[in-house]
Amino acid sequence: MLEKEMIAAASAGNAAELRELIKRGATLDARDASGATALLVATHENRIDAARALIEAGADVNAKDKIEDSPYLYAGARGHLEILKLTLANGADLKSTNRYGGTALIPAAERGHVETVKTLIEAGVDVDHVNRLGWTALIEAIILGTGGEKHTEIVRLLIDAGANVNLADGEGVSPLSHARQRGYGRIEKLLTAAGAR
Repeated sequence: MLEKEMIAAASAGNAAELRELIKRGATLDARDASGATALLVATHENRIDAARALIEAGADVNAKDKIEDSPYLYAGARGHLEILKLTLANGADLKSTNRYGGTALIPAAERGHVETVKTLIEAGVDVDHVNRLGWTALIEAIILGTGGEKHTEIVRLLIDAGANVNLADGEGVSPLSHARQRGYGRIEKLLTAAGAR
């Protein structure tokens, strides 16, 4: 019963109630029907105080649900920066991957979360990791991005972090070719200046 209360308190962002339930013996790894822990539920809702309370109590930032999301991976993918920083400070596995075989950096780059990308690069996530689709963070920022300000800045951050600008996708199409096909002139310039062919 306490476990259901934990999940509800996490979803509502009630940090005080979570601390009380933990004191009363609720287990930190209680899961809902989707396999999400209370910490992942709090992360879904971007409930920072609740996430902090759970992490301080020792909740596992790498515990995955049935679709391979963990608090760390989800916070990265959704740009929930404060929770991401908490997970990074508390044992986030930088090599862990989501259901697409991608690190937290790849969806963060795709979705245009500039500060999240910066944070993950600084944490040491592999900038050239290739997911099951054959895509890197650089390729996703181009082919699933908008070519606008945020995605251009993400491409710049990835290049500055040493991303391989010639690492092609699974079909052999280079980042530069993808940028040209989409008419992303500023991204094309950045890639060319970095030696992209």
